Amino acid sequence: MLEAKSLRKALIPPSLIPNPSPGNLQSTRLALLVNGDASSCSVFIASGCRVYKIEVSMDDSVVTKGKESLLIPVQAHVIRSSEVDRCPHRSEIQSVVLAEGDGDNCLVMGTVDSYGHLIVSQLDAVGSDIDRLSYSVLPKDSGAGEGSWSGVCFSPIHWSTAAVARSFCKSIDIYDQDIHIRSLHTLWYPAALSFLGSSITGDGSSSVVAVAEGSQLTIWDLRTNHNGGCVQRICGSVGDLIYAVCCSPSGAVAVGGSDRTVTIYDPRRWSAMSRWVNCSKYEITGLSFSSTDSTCVYIQGVDYEVLCGQWKENKKIFSFRGDSNWLGFSKCANMDVLAGWCESGSIFVADVWNPQSI
Repeated sequence: MLEAKSLRKALIPPSLIPNPSPGNLQSTRLALLVNGDASSCSVFIASGCRVYKIEVSMDDSVVTKGKESLLIPVQAHVIRSSEVDRCPHRSEIQSVVLAEGDGDNCLVMGTVDSYGHLIVSQLDAVGSDIDRLSYSVLPKDSGAGEGSWSGVCFSPIHWSTAAVARSFCKSIDIYDQDIHIRSLHTLWYPAALSFLGSSITGDGSSSVVAVAEGSQLTIWDLRTNHNGGCVQRICGSVGDLIYAVCCSPSGAVAVGGSDRTVTIYDPRRWSAMSRWVNCSKYEITGLSFSSTDSTCVYIQGVDYEVLCGQWKENKKIFSFRGDSNWLGFSKCANMDVLAGWCESGSIFVADVWNPQSI
C-alpha cells in the first residue's frame, strides 16, 4: 500500500506572477519534473501566454496527519524561479505537458493555447533552455473562432506524435512534429484525452487515444478510418459530464467527472471493472494512476482536496488540501510525486512511496 513521505508547501514570488490568469475548470496548466538526485523538483506552470519554472526543495521532512488521514503540509522554500525563455503564445495557455525526448538528457515540453496553437520545445534534463529543436503548429483553421479549453498529450512511445484537443471545435488533431496527420471529430465537447499504453495495440506502438467528450468515453484508433476512427463509444449517465481520463501502463482506463465517481474500464472488453461511487466531495477534474501500484489512483476534485485510494477496494489511503482553487495540477510521469498550484500562489508538492517495492 502506498504511503506519503512528505507534503510541502512553497510560495511563488509575487513579483513573478502578480495576477495569475484564471484558466479553465480542468487544472491542466502544470507539469512536474523531479531532478536527478530527488533533492528538488521543477514545477512548470502557465499563466496567460507565458510559462514559468519554479524549483522547489524536497529535503526530508516528517509526515504529519490530521483527521481522516489528512496530510498537513510543511513549509518548503523556492530555490529559484524564472520565466521560461521560449516562443510565447498569443492567447492564454490551457495545457502544459512534459515528455522524455531523444537521449537521456533531453526533455520535451508541449503547450497549447485556447485556440489550439501548439508549441513544442526541447529542454535539457534539468529543464533549462537550450538551443535545440523548437517548433509551433497552428490548427488547420488557423485558430479561427472562439477560444476554449485545449489539451495536449504526447504518445508514450514516440514523443514526436502529439494529440491536441479543442473543446468548442469538437476536434482532436494528430501531429507528427509539425506535420498534421489527421483530425478526429467528436460528437460532444472534449474535456480530456490520453494515449493508451502500447500493451493494448500489441504491436509496440501507441495508436489508440481515449477521449472524454460530454458524458461519453470514446476510443479512437489512428490506424483506421472506419467510423472516423472511433472504435468504441461508452455512454455514461445523461447529464453527468466526464472531466478527467487517464490510462495505466497495464491498459486500464479511468474516468471521472461531475458524478463524483471513478470508473475503471477493462480495455479488452471495455466493461467497467470497478466503480468508486462518491469518492470525492465535488466534481472530479483530475486523475492519475500510481506509477508503483496500479491498484491505486490519485483523484483531484474541483475544490481543494486531492486523495489517494485503492480503486479495487474503494478505500481512501490519504488526502491533502490546497489553500485555494487549483490552477494547475499534475503527477510526475514515472514517479509518485504530485504538484498543485493554487490561486493564492502556493505550490503543494506531495512525495509518495510504496514500501513493498523496496
